[in-house]
Amino acid sequence: MSSLPVVDSLDILVIGAGISGIGAGHYLVTEQPAKSFAILEARGACGGTWDFFRYPGIRSDSDLYTFGYEFRPWRGQESIASAPRILAYLRETVKENGLENRIRYHHRVLRADWSGEDARWLVQVERTDTGERLVFSAQWIFDAGGYYRYDEGFVPNFKGRERFHGQIVHPQCWPDDIDFTGKRVVVIGSGATAVTLVPVMARTAAHVTMLQRTPTYILPLPERDWVAHLLMRLFGEERGYALTRRKNIALQSGLYRWCRRFPKAARRLIRRINAKQLPPGFPVDEHFNPPYDPWEQRLCIVPDGDLFRAIRDGSASVVTNCISRITERGILLDSGQELEADVIVTATGFNLQPLGGVQLSVEGRQIQLAETVVYRGMMLSGVPNFAFAVGYQSSSWTLKVGLLCEYFCRLVSYMDANGYDTVWPVVDPDMPNQPMMQLTAGYVQRSVDHMPRQGPATPWKMSKDYKTDWKLLRKGPITDSALHFSSPAARASRSGCTEVPAP
Repeated sequence: MSSLPVVDSLDILVIGAGISGIGAGHYLVTEQPAKSFAILEARGACGGTWDFFRYPGIRSDSDLYTFGYEFRPWRGQESIASAPRILAYLRETVKENGLENRIRYHHRVLRADWSGEDARWLVQVERTDTGERLVFSAQWIFDAGGYYRYDEGFVPNFKGRERFHGQIVHPQCWPDDIDFTGKRVVVIGSGATAVTLVPVMARTAAHVTMLQRTPTYILPLPERDWVAHLLMRLFGEERGYALTRRKNIALQSGLYRWCRRFPKAARRLIRRINAKQLPPGFPVDEHFNPPYDPWEQRLCIVPDGDLFRAIRDGSASVVTNCISRITERGILLDSGQELEADVIVTATGFNLQPLGGVQLSVEGRQIQLAETVVYRGMMLSGVPNFAFAVGYQSSSWTLKVGLLCEYFCRLVSYMDANGYDTVWPVVDPDMPNQPMMQLTAGYVQRSVDHMPRQGPATPWKMSKDYKTDWKLLRKGPITDSALHFSSPAARASRSGCTEVPAP
């Protein structure tokens, strides 16, 4: 570890000031008011994804009554909301919870080393504005940095791209000065980013083509939830919000379970919905009938069917084929067809970066994430006093993060009450395990070998169900046989010997 002096010593260090980190800050302020903490943010602004991405039309792909915080009602008119509105909501939450002075901007966490003797983390940080290196000391780390790289997206190695006479952009690096008015645009991809971009760009472009290798399941949903507005009018803002949240959780959970249990019926229903939204005679099976079952990858949501509307009015189209190469004028497909383009948008996904790229070591031993197993969806086997936030892939991200933050605060209180200063999960080395994330999406499969693992059952299994997690994290016991604790008194009784956790 660095020989630099420690600039600050804290009880809890939160990494990331996005939706998870801001949420964690609220729970620490309200549930652990005696604890000192700071939120380290690599960028110069809070908001994470919702401040970083600037491509046209960026919006949530979950309703804000569940994507928003449980403790703070969503007051916007839209259920599926734009990034500026979400960002305003997050920054209002920062102000309301007095988190402005807790966030240290331009602080990127590089690595953290655990000392069992001191029962603390030494955390090496780089100032992204000056390049200066700093060291923080903390009893706990709560990593809310997400799981994908902000600085680069994934772009396949398209042959011939250097020959293209137009402009090629990736949504993660959207230029401020791009003008696609009256131009021919090809958006490569069919995920949430692509289905967001296409209808928005189609409003002013000459034409937009969504070029996909394989179709994606796409569902139209109303942009506004009129039931939510009625409930909030009848029962008041807070109670109406809680009822709407409960309704939407049940709908999300029910849809997911039904799709997984009856995939053929789900496929037929989604196809029928798509066919009604598309022009007569449209080749639905070619462009909107994926070769996999629903929820093997995320379903994409289009508010008020805006993507289908753009296809109906002719301002957008869909092509399903593979790319042979990029030419001077556009994209040549394996079929021999050439799509002419002035602008190519590579909405081809992102790169996973577990724990925001933070390197961990325990007593000088480098932690290999693929050798660890996730405990309760928030801790790693053999890694003391470390928690992280990963939300649902099959439901609103924030639903799980809120439960994780609650359990984290309960665990900290339990340790204080019982004189413990260290806790770590211990896994049976013979327990079978599998990847932590099991979606078949390319971004998952590309990085699955570098991710933590999960076990076959609770508390080692990554739950996809809010009700199950509610029972485990909010109402369940704080401890179990997998959690091991240590205290200063216990270490002293062993004549200064330091107990080193095993992965």
